[in-house]
Amino acid sequence: MGERVLVALGGNAMTGPDGSASPQAQLNAIEAAMRQVRALIDAGHQVVLTHGNGPQVGNLLLKNQLAAAVVPPVPLDWCGAQTQATIGTLILNALGRPAATVVTRTLVDAGDPAFADPVKPIGRYFTEAEARRFEKLGQSWRRFERGWRRVVASPEPLEILDAPAATALMAAGFTVVAAGGGGVPVVRQRDGSLTGVEAVVDKDLAAAVLARAVGARILVIATDVPQAVVGYGGRDPRPIGQISAGELRVLHAAGHFAGGSMGPKVEAVLRFVAAGGERAVITSLEHIADPGAGTRVER
Repeated sequence: MGERVLVALGGNAMTGPDGSASPQAQLNAIEAAMRQVRALIDAGHQVVLTHGNGPQVGNLLLKNQLAAAVVPPVPLDWCGAQTQATIGTLILNALGRPAATVVTRTLVDAGDPAFADPVKPIGRYFTEAEARRFEKLGQSWRRFERGWRRVVASPEPLEILDAPAATALMAAGFTVVAAGGGGVPVVRQRDGSLTGVEAVVDKDLAAAVLARAVGARILVIATDVPQAVVGYGGRDPRPIGQISAGELRVLHAAGHFAGGSMGPKVEAVLRFVAAGGERAVITSLEHIADPGAGTRVER
């Protein structure tokens, strides 16, 4: 019998090769991704899926801005929930196996320092004049090389609140899609109620929390490169294959992995293994069913 495996699908599994997020491009990309996931299922593994949603949320935010004078804009947590349902539906249709999507909430701390210093860029690039206009609506914007982008908090994921629902569905034989885009971020009020917040939870860090919550023994982070690389983009890049958690932690602490791309993936696999996970892998989508591929960290 196979293992319970959590597969975190990167943005390349949700969009076209050129980054296009048109409906047809998304459909084609997800169908290609599900061929690889089916190989894992057919090998006897029980698979849990999570995924990114950056381009999709960016599109919803643009629609909010363009139609603000006609239709009231919806908050960021609503956008996250909508994309979970939309992407989840496409995955269910493409997978061709008994499956279910759980629209999932992720608990964060209202006092997380990230709320005081929003740095996570979302949506498209705009001119400074447009950014200043949105700032008057209470949004935070920062200048980047290509223009101005909205930035939001990216707090630490504490708990995947709907993991019990995912576990129950797995026990009933379903392949489950959960915590898409890191989950809808919520905070707990003093009276115990939950409230959505304007934030984005890192997908890979949330995947590590979800993997522990549903009892996955293996975490696979599928991205657009074959493995993590030391010296990426430099004169002497060194791909990383099998590596101990201690060695990888030293490389991570030395700043070898970019914060906006490979860094969170490395941090996620380290957290998963440290919490008792059996094995964690960072690899390209087409190699998720290959046990010898990618950067591999074992407990």
